[in-house]
Amino acid sequence: MNRVVVGIGEWSILKLNGVLVCLGLGSCVGIALYDANKKIGGLVHVLLPASQNNDNSNPTKFADTGIPFLLDEMLRLGANRQSIIAKIAGGSQMFNIRGREDKMNIGLRNVEVVKDTLKKLEVPLLGEDTGGSFGRTMEFFVSNGIVKVKTIGRGEREL
Repeated sequence: MNRVVVGIGEWSILKLNGVLVCLGLGSCVGIALYDANKKIGGLVHVLLPASQNNDNSNPTKFADTGIPFLLDEMLRLGANRQSIIAKIAGGSQMFNIRGREDKMNIGLRNVEVVKDTLKKLEVPLLGEDTGGSFGRTMEFFVSNGIVKVKTIGRGEREL
């Protein structure tokens, strides 16, 4: 089976089958977009919440530009706009700095911007495993749309 690891700031799309994987998601968020009818799945691994229009060199590094980018690429490959759903994982608070919890919680901000962006794009969010203070590995099975989230010491969860 085709297994594609999607690194930080990267994206990939598979048709029909294969597994898209984000390893070691901490504050980063993996966003899986899926058209079940066409069996087209895409995964983007975002590092930061917002591009703030100052860094367009890699749109998939940011939640606010990475999700629309992935959606456009999937549509270009034949996905149906009305059929696409989303599942997300990650967004942990990996570091605690006293007195700076809110400002330093990039994971929480990533999840907020991911959800806002999906809402603006009218892509339903059907599953998530976010937050906490631990890393995750996300596996997206394009043949059936299942997302498995694995965490050390916490087992595996299916979205």
